[in-house]
Amino acid sequence: MSKQTRKSIPALPVITPQLQWELEQFLYAEAALLDERRYRDWYAHLAEDLRYRMPLTFNRLARERDHEYSRDNESFLFDDTKATINLRIKRLETGQAWAEEPPSRTRHMISNVRAAPSDMADAYVTHSYFHLYRSRLERQVDHLVGARTDLIRRSTTPLGWEIVKRDIILDQATIHSNNLSMFF
Repeated sequence: MSKQTRKSIPALPVITPQLQWELEQFLYAEAALLDERRYRDWYAHLAEDLRYRMPLTFNRLARERDHEYSRDNESFLFDDTKATINLRIKRLETGQAWAEEPPSRTRHMISNVRAAPSDMADAYVTHSYFHLYRSRLERQVDHLVGARTDLIRRSTTPLGWEIVKRDIILDQATIHSNNLSMFF
């Protein structure tokens, strides 16, 4: 590789301990907004070009591992935009959403946060694990466990970041929850 070629390749930003901490704090604050049912405050941190989705999980043999999750041209448990999330929140605000009357109590545990540069300016890819505990009514308890991959970029939102893309992977292939009316 010539000197000229090496100079033309821009260096990727380094994930410093400070940046790692900022991204983690954003994810923890976001989880708190959801647990406190502050959906409009959470919504303010979603990018206009948001893609928020959860593919189906399939039990596959090792040789079929490349199709363990639904692909872009297949069905998803949900595939939302900022506009469709707005509709979901509006429905919750009516008090008429049967799946959330009375409202669920949730705890979002976020861990194993790893950050990497993205090819977008001032945006980073984060990989994390989650455990979403939901309690509703007298005996309905759900534990949803999995991983998330987020594209997060700096913005003028109250927390200084916005979610551009979130892919949510559930570990369980069969969901025992009555519904998926909560946000991840």
